[in-house]
Amino acid sequence: MKATITDIFFDLDHTLWDFDTNSKLAFDRIFKKDYPLIVTSRFLEKYIPINQACWKLFQVDAISHDELRYNRLKQSFDAIDYLIPDHQIEQIANDYIDCLPEFNHLFEDAVETLSYLHSKYNLHIITNGFADVQTKKITNSNLSPFFKTITNSEMAGAKKPNPVIFEHALNLAGAQKSTSVMIGDCPDADIKGAIDFGIEAIYFNPNNALTPENTIQITTLAQLKNIF
Repeated sequence: MKATITDIFFDLDHTLWDFDTNSKLAFDRIFKKDYPLIVTSRFLEKYIPINQACWKLFQVDAISHDELRYNRLKQSFDAIDYLIPDHQIEQIANDYIDCLPEFNHLFEDAVETLSYLHSKYNLHIITNGFADVQTKKITNSNLSPFFKTITNSEMAGAKKPNPVIFEHALNLAGAQKSTSVMIGDCPDADIKGAIDFGIEAIYFNPNNALTPENTIQITTLAQLKNIF
């Protein structure tokens, strides 16, 4: 890692904000209230990989925002053989987006690590998530004070790994490629996207997935204090 780093860009979901935990709690609340026959754990076994697949399509503009929200639920209900009309799927999609930011579990050591880095570097967020939802997550989880700028895909007009969103983020931050680094959990969107754009990257890999070649990796956020 270069000694001249001045600006650190973080992904949000699955990197700082514990998406899986918060998503489970949101679905659990919705199902217990309105769909008690659905077992949340069984639903999530299907939903998690389906959601990941849908997001990969969304990142490359193969499906729209609305298609993402509908398809990931429709395909998950089909996978557990639960018959549900489209208007109820739409209602669950809306309820989920409203409910999700109410749960704000962060990854272990997130606040301590950000506090340490904030005293030394300019911190920023680059996220592909929906703007209004991401803003609520950041605000409700008390992350706002740590970050100088927040770039989302809607304001940039492009999603990671598209270089346009990285260019937008650097311009907003007043940062340079040579003194910036990206930290995220997605090998394609965060790591390859950043490296192809020309900035260094650190792969947050808490599940010990296969690491992209020649990539710095961490399994806990606290390890960043040893790097910076």
